[in-house]
Amino acid sequence: MYSESDIAQAVEAGVLSPEAAAAFRDHVAAGRSAPAVDEEHFRLLSGFNDIFVAIAATLMLVAAARIGALMGTLPGAGGDTPQQVGLAFTGGGLAVAALAWLLAEYFTRKRRMALPSILLLLAFVSGTFIGLSGIGVMNGENLKVALDVSGEVEERQLAASIAAIVALLTSIAAWLHWKRFVVPITVAAGAAALVAVVVALILGFVPGADRWLNPLLLVAGVLVFLLAMRWDMSDLERRTRRSDVAFWLHLAAAPLIAHPVFHMLGVFDGAIPVGMALLVVALYVAFAFVALAVDRRALLVSSLIYVLYAMYTLFNQSGAVELSAALTALVIGSALLTLSAFWQPMRRGVVSLLGGLDARLPPVHRPEYA
Repeated sequence: MYSESDIAQAVEAGVLSPEAAAAFRDHVAAGRSAPAVDEEHFRLLSGFNDIFVAIAATLMLVAAARIGALMGTLPGAGGDTPQQVGLAFTGGGLAVAALAWLLAEYFTRKRRMALPSILLLLAFVSGTFIGLSGIGVMNGENLKVALDVSGEVEERQLAASIAAIVALLTSIAAWLHWKRFVVPITVAAGAAALVAVVVALILGFVPGADRWLNPLLLVAGVLVFLLAMRWDMSDLERRTRRSDVAFWLHLAAAPLIAHPVFHMLGVFDGAIPVGMALLVVALYVAFAFVALAVDRRALLVSSLIYVLYAMYTLFNQSGAVELSAALTALVIGSALLTLSAFWQPMRRGVVSLLGGLDARLPPVHRPEYA
């Protein structure tokens, strides 16, 4: 029910002494046979009321989207013209963003409810993005005429510019939301929007850049990962909100790293040979090494579908056609449960190989011997 950030705030407010907070953490860690730093705590639910409020807020947001879209349409306009579609997107998106902000003033700023805060942040960012995109769609034809755009290349550059501006304004909106409400997932949402800005500009203005989309996303993923590590290193004990911010950044970076790597290998381009399947498994082991070192599991989750497919291919090509799916689930499930059960000793082994870098990583739990 209470997160590490709640305990830290209680210490700052003088409700708990630092000694009492440390004793409480030691007691919980001893009861779970695992230190809190290894558990990757983040607030999703503070109680069932979170679910209740989230359902009610979702209903209101859906209603706002529909009402805003209808109010934004042109009276008497027929067909799905760009102006009609753009106005519908603008009205619906901005209505959702406005309502999400207003609801956050109470449920996030006053009540500090976990799940509703995440939902309202995502609604605000997505509503802002959709609303601004609608403005771009609505004015696209006018911009073509005003800027004398002709030809496929110029049209692509204009579309990329509009997409980049929309993503940039969305990231600014996310920053304003962060300054007002300090919801940990906001930083990850802003980082994703900035990645969209850069990728849109490169794809629009660099000829042939679409062939390099996966490497671009991989570089972006590594940069987001480094940003996550910066937040992580500012709170190695994972006792403040900064650790929650790092968690969401890792969650954003993981698919940007995993998916381009495996797509460049052509995992889903058809039947993969045994050698390629073994390479996928080896890469997953490398990801597990990184996950153990930084004490974050997001990279393992994002790349799980690829190693499942590779393992399935290995069993299928070995002749176990009927049992390939079951054997894949058994092997991967057993491996992940073993990794979870022996996370601490495995992590000690991995960190011991990194030399002086261990000072910049979350502390390793050392067993006490009688």
